[in-house]
Amino acid sequence: MDLLALADFNLVARYGGFGKAARAAGRPKATLSRRVSELESSLDLRLFERGGRTLKLTEEGRALYERTGALLTELDETAAAIASGGDKPRGRLRISAPLLFSQTAMGRLAADFALRHPQVRLEVTTDDRQVDMIEEGFDLVIRVNPDPDESLVGRIFLRDRMLVVASPTLKRPKENLVVPAVVRGSDPAATWDVRRPSGPLRIAVDPVLRLSSLMMVRDAVRAGIGAARLPLSLVSHDLAAGTLVRWGDVDGSDIALWALYPSRRLLSARVSAFLDHLKDAFPNGTPEELAAYIRG
Repeated sequence: MDLLALADFNLVARYGGFGKAARAAGRPKATLSRRVSELESSLDLRLFERGGRTLKLTEEGRALYERTGALLTELDETAAAIASGGDKPRGRLRISAPLLFSQTAMGRLAADFALRHPQVRLEVTTDDRQVDMIEEGFDLVIRVNPDPDESLVGRIFLRDRMLVVASPTLKRPKENLVVPAVVRGSDPAATWDVRRPSGPLRIAVDPVLRLSSLMMVRDAVRAGIGAARLPLSLVSHDLAAGTLVRWGDVDGSDIALWALYPSRRLLSARVSAFLDHLKDAFPNGTPEELAAYIRG
């Protein structure tokens, strides 16, 4: 198989079109089109569905892209490491991270990493949705309790848990007493099940306020408008200061933050370095460590 043609195919697949790939690489569009056509002929496969203005990978093309993209990246990185006389992390590192973790910790993490590895160009995108790492070109994604994915491997680097908290001015809940609540988004829950030292309790809630981020939810709860379910790491300082009180732990709410990357035998030096960076920042992976990190 012609590796140069394969590299051109991966370039077009990554950018989603011959024109975009040509502009990004500074290569003639006609050359890329010819090389991809030659690759299709040699494999006797159609790798792209060509429409009037669209270009879409076929099932065979997607399989080839997913299996060869990482290998080509490893070849490039190996060659660069040998040429530079070492294996220092270098190049672009694209990471997708969830909103709350980005708001509370990712800025400092990214800055410290950039200072430690100046030859890496780190790009962080904030997104709570499930991203397609291969299709969207991410090297690493951070996700909360992700669904199993055979194409990805990873590790848990932090754990957290959800609590029901409220302002000290709000009356503590009792059975059959409806409590005003601040909820995130369109949360439909009408009751919350919590664990307390004195025993379990089911709290009936009336959502008086709906907000799109947990940071806003916390600020609203501080103002005393209602109770809310929030992560321990986000409210531990308020609990210690007495500005919020803990009503109990939410049943079945253990949180695991995963760092995920494409399943492959060799990790790039950049991804390995960032995984080590996470381990250095959170050696035990506890909610208390994250809370301390957020406080700085």
